[in-house]
Amino acid sequence: MFTGIVQGMAHIRAITDRPGLRTFTLKFPDGFDQGLEIGASVACDGVCLTVTALSTGQAQFDVMQQTLALTTLGRFNVGDPINVERAARDGAEIGGHPLSGHVDFTATLASIRQPENNHVLRIHVPAPWMRYVFAKGYIAINGASLTIAEADRQAGWFEVWLIPETLRMTTFGHKQAGDTLNIEIERRTQVIVDTVRDSVAEHLAPWLPALQKLLA
Repeated sequence: MFTGIVQGMAHIRAITDRPGLRTFTLKFPDGFDQGLEIGASVACDGVCLTVTALSTGQAQFDVMQQTLALTTLGRFNVGDPINVERAARDGAEIGGHPLSGHVDFTATLASIRQPENNHVLRIHVPAPWMRYVFAKGYIAINGASLTIAEADRQAGWFEVWLIPETLRMTTFGHKQAGDTLNIEIERRTQVIVDTVRDSVAEHLAPWLPALQKLLA
């Protein structure tokens, strides 16, 4: 479990590829690895990964082929920065919203606007996932819990506004239009939307032939 409050940027020190598996070595910001143990979970750009080896200030993570295919982790190179967050502790303040670290899909950064002291990302979303995106709702982008400022369901995009502190602590300031982002939707929203859709479909099913005939 994570909170979506990114704790800093790590940098990729090494990448080792083996059949069906990629191993990342990450260099952490100062103090990030204090108390970190093998087997612990760390969110890396929103993907929950398990520490497999430790040395001072850095750790290794194994990433299976399915995760590489479903997330942006297969696109990284040595030296790239990556958002990191330690797993939440019992009783810890949740400044964002609960995250599992299980990425649902990748989206495309369509454009960037920079009003004074702000940074606005417009993100294009694959059509099936837009049903879970609502203005003022939560969403996780590369592991960061953010509030959706505006959403256009028909056009298939939403926007988030970033303050200078968010840019300082995350990799968003390095992103450019066309980049791919990891997205985890808010689970309660997904449950509500899917429950309502299933309920409506179930109750309308007996009436569909009559409705289709009437419409015809």
